[in-house]
Amino acid sequence: MDTIKIKNKNKTLMIAHRGLSGLERENSMKAFVAAVNRSFYGTECDIHLTKDKIFVISHDEHTRRVSNYDVIIKDTLFKDLEKVRLNKFNSFEEDRMLYLPTLDEYLELHIKYQKHCVIEIKCLLTDSEVDILLDKVKDCLELITFISFNLEVLQKIRKRNQNIPLQYLTSKYDDNLINILLQNKLDIDINYQELNEERIKKFHDNKIIVNAWTINEKEVALKMIYWGIDYITTNILE
Repeated sequence: MDTIKIKNKNKTLMIAHRGLSGLERENSMKAFVAAVNRSFYGTECDIHLTKDKIFVISHDEHTRRVSNYDVIIKDTLFKDLEKVRLNKFNSFEEDRMLYLPTLDEYLELHIKYQKHCVIEIKCLLTDSEVDILLDKVKDCLELITFISFNLEVLQKIRKRNQNIPLQYLTSKYDDNLINILLQNKLDIDINYQELNEERIKKFHDNKIIVNAWTINEKEVALKMIYWGIDYITTNILE
């Protein structure tokens, strides 16, 4: 099994969703290593804070979907989360080599390979926690894009940094969306089913970068590329 190759991507940049999650356990170092060793522009990951304020990578706020352990991340110390082992890809069988990566590990890998980091902030963050997060990425800002469904978190980041790329995540398009993006100096990361050529052009006319999630069908990707989309977030397309 391998990725599905797309030869004519034009200027569209491919982002490996939760790492190369079509081949490896999502949001694991195996998935991220698999992605950075391929032609992807970068990877997407999801971050949560532990009880002792360590950023770890996990899509869910708990571990039960991807492991045999049922742990709530925000209520757990990092030293206890380190003991959690993730299940193998497409399996309930535990893999001793798989664990919840820290944001530090993720950044170190991407700096080494000079791959872009699309970091989804899954948890609510206080002002001081936003400061901790920005301090972690201060030496590799050229590799960072933050994304979130939570507008308030993005606004807190924008208040501190006027230039760092931020993408507002949404599953729905509405006519007020462009105003929200322009007011807060944000780009968009939207469910691909909400996009068409006219809407992509409307975003671009307002100088808004467009990212679409999560596209795994080659025919859909080729259509988006033809329409001039900027980023495609995908589990398996390369």
